[in-house]
Amino acid sequence: MKIDNTRSAKPQRGLRSADIIYVEQVEGGLSRIMAVFSSALPPQVGPVRSARISDLHILPQFGRPAFAYSGVQSKMKPYLARASLIDVSPDTTGGAYTRAGPNPAPYNLYASPQRLLAKAATATKARDVGFRFGTAPPGGTATTSFTARYPATSFVFRWSAKEHRWLASQDGRPDRAAEGGQLGGQTIVIQRVRTTRSPFHDFLGNYTPLVRTVGTGTATVLRDGKAYDARWSRASEGQGTTYTTPSGRPMTFAPGQVWVLFVNAGRPVTP
Repeated sequence: MKIDNTRSAKPQRGLRSADIIYVEQVEGGLSRIMAVFSSALPPQVGPVRSARISDLHILPQFGRPAFAYSGVQSKMKPYLARASLIDVSPDTTGGAYTRAGPNPAPYNLYASPQRLLAKAATATKARDVGFRFGTAPPGGTATTSFTARYPATSFVFRWSAKEHRWLASQDGRPDRAAEGGQLGGQTIVIQRVRTTRSPFHDFLGNYTPLVRTVGTGTATVLRDGKAYDARWSRASEGQGTTYTTPSGRPMTFAPGQVWVLFVNAGRPVTP
């Protein structure tokens, strides 16, 4: 599900139940979330917002998932039509969406995952996307906080020994969940990728970034109060991403929610 990640959309609903939270760069150097739900389905998730071309390069590793979003550029519709996914946007599954809460449109559209999946009976079941969970590998550097930067926004993850997870803040403010508490995960992956210009742009002329998630590169993995240097590798869009330590051992994740932030390799850029 595509979720708005700007201040106007806060606090978001349902994200604490996600298995994976991907953070992608979008126009103007901001970010948007693609949340993956499998093991738990909250009553509502949102605010749901529009799809981006990077989504279609990330999703094939899941097979043929149900994809929830609200709106897309007309120029991108043929790409969506060819993609291996089940479209459960308001255009096809209107009864699963409702507008609610104090925020004005378009920051008030929420969806019911149960109703979405009821319209996607052939959606792919959970599958291996390369993640490995288990005891932490040796090494790592004790870390209390880590910052991930985009051109126009930044995230800070602070280790909470009490909650045994990394608590997220965005642009200097704790990232609160609508259900209460602070967003964050047991494992945070800062994955460095090439951020290039796509053929798409918004009505102001800002080009949509395309994050290159196939290939190899470096990453920082946060788990259990430590930061680990890692390498990532994804051979094709139909395959998942593997993470290894510098010695070549699998980089294991802590059981629980995983955040993957795609940041530009090098300084933040607006392509």
